[in-house]
Amino acid sequence: MRKQKRGNQCRMLGDCKPGQRATIRCHHGKGAIRQRLLDLGFVPGAAIDMVRNAPLGDPIQCKVSGYNVTLRRSEADFIELEDEK
Repeated sequence: MRKQKRGNQCRMLGDCKPGQRATIRCHHGKGAIRQRLLDLGFVPGAAIDMVRNAPLGDPIQCKVSGYNVTLRRSEADFIELEDEK
């Protein structure tokens, strides 16, 4: 489930472009996927930097909690973001 994005804003992590910075707002995942994302440091309120996309668009690399993490785009679409203040 993808939400609409407005202008330069990225609402879901999978919609972000390299170089964008945002804050994690919430998770839409359930069960094991949600727990895995929390264990990796994708907690609400954490700052996240989009590093790069693979040439074919999947996976994506982002920096959260001081380290680089690579996620499938389908997993990234569970993470809702808000613009960094």
